[in-house]
Formats: sequence, C-alpha cells, structure tokens
Amino acid sequence: MKAIILAAGRGERMRPLTDHLPKPLLEVGGRPLIVWHIEALRAAGVTDLVINHAHLGHKLVEALGDGGALGVRIAWSAEPEGALETAGGIAHARQLLGDAPFVVVNGDIWCDADFTALARAASALRADGDLAHLLLVPNPAHNPGGDFVLRDDRVLDENDGRLTFSGIGAYHPSLFDGLDPDAPAKLAPLLRAAMREGRVSGALHRGHWHDVGTPQRLAEVDALARKAG
Repeated sequence: MKAIILAAGRGERMRPLTDHLPKPLLEVGGRPLIVWHIEALRAAGVTDLVINHAHLGHKLVEALGDGGALGVRIAWSAEPEGALETAGGIAHARQLLGDAPFVVVNGDIWCDADFTALARAASALRADGDLAHLLLVPNPAHNPGGDFVLRDDRVLDENDGRLTFSGIGAYHPSLFDGLDPDAPAKLAPLLRAAMREGRVSGALHRGHWHDVGTPQRLAEVDALARKAG
C-alpha cells in the first residue's frame, strides 16, 4: 500500500516562518512535522510514499531525498507555484500512486493516529463500493462547527453533531476519475458527492490531533511533542 503526504501548501498563517521553510519541515519535539508522519507510516508497514510539493519544495527534497535514511521510499510529485489544492494534488500524483487504494495525510498536522487501522480500512475500499474512509476528530477551537457527521461508521454531510475532518483518510483512486491532473481541485465536493451515494466510511480519533496552522499552535504542539518523546 502507498501513502501520499500533502506538503504543497504555502502556509500563509505561519509566516514569517514559512517564508524560508516549507511548513512540513517546521520542527515539533525536535523533528520536522513530516518526519513524524513518515515514521508513523513506516511503523504501520506503509513504506512506499509519495510527497507533493510546491512552495520551497526543493528544500523538502533536499531534507528527505529518496527516503532511504528513514527506511521508506519517496517519490516526489512537483506542482506549480500556488499548488493544486488537495484533490488536484492527488490527481496530479495519480500515476505515482497506482491503481490500488491509498492513504492520505496532511503534512501540516501532528497526531498519533492509528495508521495500521487506516491501512486496513483502505484495503476495503472498492470502485463499486466505498470510495473513501475518513478519520474525524472532536472539533478544535478553530473549527467549532465541524465538517461532517459520523453515524454508525458512515460519514454524512449533515448539520447536527458535526465533527472535524482530520486531513487523514484513505481513498480509492476512482474517486478522482475525471479530474484534470494539472488543474486545481478541492476535495470536499468529491467527498460530499460520495456521501450522497452512501460511499464514505469513517472513524473517530480521540487521541492527539493538532492542526499546526499558526506560530502559537506550533509552540503548543512543540511542548506536547517533547512530552510525548
């Protein structure tokens, strides 16, 4: 199984830190955010990785190379400056990801998600069945209204009892059929269309999950990560 780590964002709210460094290379607990993901995926047996990049992407390539030093294999998906949004970035990398379901992780979060369980859920996705499996989390202060509803392991586009989409999920490649691989595209419309057909499963993660979107959150997560070791 493969995974793609999304690392192409500009990180505007993190400026000036991201003026000279891509956000996934910012350190928490003495390690870059993206390295926490790589190590967690490797521990779950997911060692074939794709990483997309745009803003200062050469610094990601310089820092991680082919992944050998971290016990994984990295294929790089370069995007134009400005990037292609989440779905567009995945569509752009689709040749690298292949025809089997894959795991997706936002590169600018810090979490202790169970990637072994996520890979297992990914393996159950089918072109004629569920197209996505999403990990949801309790709503953080910066997203009090949430995104989607989780009911009986199904993710629904409803209003009552919404949870927050973590940016961690698994997808069947056919979810991205028809997308221009060189055009920006958002993920949410694809997910909502699949939800209307009852084709999105999900799970609730109650452990650590933090969207490292501002310098203040970076400092807070750094303190947590140092405690976690």
